[in-house]
Amino acid sequence: MKKAVVTGAGGFIGGHLVTELIKRGYLVRAVDKKPLTQWYQVSEKSDNLVLDLNIRENCYRAVNGYNEVFNLAADMGGMGFIETHKADCMLSVLINTHMLMASRDCGIDRYFYSSSACVYNGDKQTDPDNPGLKESDAYPALAEDGYGWEKLFSERMCRHFMEDYGLTTRVARFHNVYGPFGTYDGGREKAPAAICRKVIDRELYGKDEIVIWGDGHQTRSFMYIDDCIKGILDIMYSEIEEPLNLGSSEMVSINQLVDIVEDIAGHRLNRKYDPDAPKGVRGRNSDNTLIREYLGWEPSIPLKAGLQKTYIWIREQMIRDKEIMEKNPRKHGHNYKSVFND
Repeated sequence: MKKAVVTGAGGFIGGHLVTELIKRGYLVRAVDKKPLTQWYQVSEKSDNLVLDLNIRENCYRAVNGYNEVFNLAADMGGMGFIETHKADCMLSVLINTHMLMASRDCGIDRYFYSSSACVYNGDKQTDPDNPGLKESDAYPALAEDGYGWEKLFSERMCRHFMEDYGLTTRVARFHNVYGPFGTYDGGREKAPAAICRKVIDRELYGKDEIVIWGDGHQTRSFMYIDDCIKGILDIMYSEIEEPLNLGSSEMVSINQLVDIVEDIAGHRLNRKYDPDAPKGVRGRNSDNTLIREYLGWEPSIPLKAGLQKTYIWIREQMIRDKEIMEKNPRKHGHNYKSVFND
């Protein structure tokens, strides 16, 4: 039986990964610093620990007795968060540094690190018609200020722990992951969830206007969570030692993303553009040449299909929160929904 530690397990991707590993018969230790009641998904079959992994001793406690690590822990969110919390994002370097040290000292066999497309050179992302970012485009380095630099540095840490200490490390650069059981309000949400929430606001609260950050022409690609989980596991157990893109190559503009969500909802909103809001680079897409070459696969779940599932889940949460507010106006609902898996 494989024994795996998942850090950031109370978060969006981590929660889905824990669920999948348990399905595959792993013994899983799930670790997050948030109180258990705030985890998106909780399994009774995992060893659930509430630990702040910025603290070195907690990392040793997390990995002790296990043989694999999936490190997804980081202080991050969507563009609205990472552009205004650069120091907080960079402090996540403590997590990966201490986790690598603990993994080296405690005999961990394999170590997965979740990096980000934010490592890529900003000069290669100035055109909305982005042809796709190749893995080599991370250098010469000009990463997203704050969050991107921390991810790029931590990638190098993984590389050198493999070279100097023989710790097998694997790195994936995530491109905008979305799906159910994720953040959709509060400031850390990413574009797909934020747009779903704003469109649902029309149905629940009569708001007929949607605010779009920037001019709406900036482009991105968005990967559904099921593709992400498959990619994590395929990369973890591959022989690929270099960082690898993990993202959809289905690029859309933010305006097109709003179009898709409006089609799902069956109604249109008036659009208001905010040029002063955080908006990130002009164009970002994933070049999947290497993942196809190495693994014979790439993320491929269509954006509309994934958004349909995401929209339904967010709508259920918002209806629940509205009912809570109506029954007790002084008590605010929240968007965490812990699911105990039998």
